[in-house]
Amino acid sequence: MKTGITGATGQLGRLVVENLKRKVAAGNLVALVRTPEKASDLGIEARAFDYEKPESLVGALQGIDHLLLISGNEIGKRKQQHENVITAAKQAGVKWIVYTSLLHADTSTLSLAEEHKATEEALKTSGIAYTILRNGWYTENYTDSVPGAVKAGVLVGSAGEGKISSATREDFAEAAAVVLASENQEGKVYELAGDDYFTLKDLAAEVSRQTGKDIPYKNLTETEYAEMLKSFGLPEEIAKTIASFDTGAANNDLFDDSKQLSRLIGRPTTPLTQAVKEALGS
Repeated sequence: MKTGITGATGQLGRLVVENLKRKVAAGNLVALVRTPEKASDLGIEARAFDYEKPESLVGALQGIDHLLLISGNEIGKRKQQHENVITAAKQAGVKWIVYTSLLHADTSTLSLAEEHKATEEALKTSGIAYTILRNGWYTENYTDSVPGAVKAGVLVGSAGEGKISSATREDFAEAAAVVLASENQEGKVYELAGDDYFTLKDLAAEVSRQTGKDIPYKNLTETEYAEMLKSFGLPEEIAKTIASFDTGAANNDLFDDSKQLSRLIGRPTTPLTQAVKEALGS
């Protein structure tokens, strides 16, 4: 029984592979990646796999029984890319697809939601058994900016008082591995998020506490935040997209208190205090 992992050399994919290797034999795992050479350190079989090359996908999926489809990172192209994979999976005889979607994808106001909803629909109509992991925001999306905030003396954003139930990539990776290594998961849709929520003001307060410095949170309008991101060198469209994510956070699109993630992995999700400590340590 072989399990394929798309995007296995990415930040999430690598963690999923390491978690799966603790649950199933490495010989039953296949990394499906654009550049197989980059997967040499994973210790599993690697095959060339490019969402943009549908003609090659069927061959790459031969012998794969279960597939983890980690959503692509090219916003605007993902609907077609994911459909390419699903179509190829059906032709190759893949029996089950686990897909990493977005928290509350069916109701979220985040611009990312549309491509995820379209992929979920494609899965549901494909005839292939599926499980949907609606992942919330990675805590690293915020803690990666902590060193810069400390240097600048301020944390900026446009999320207002929005509640953010984030979890670390390790938390989400472990959940994916648990599902892939378990039985009776077909047809389930998981809303996965951290046990606790924080606002960006809370994040700034935690950074202040751990550094002993006063790092306030400055809330900007979406337009102001996008302009600031542009001033840091980000392309205009990317800056606007990131700023819009904060507006989604302000609408509580990143909030969930169901604790499905911690129940799935059998432990509490990584607390913000630990994530901030690790960010500051790096």
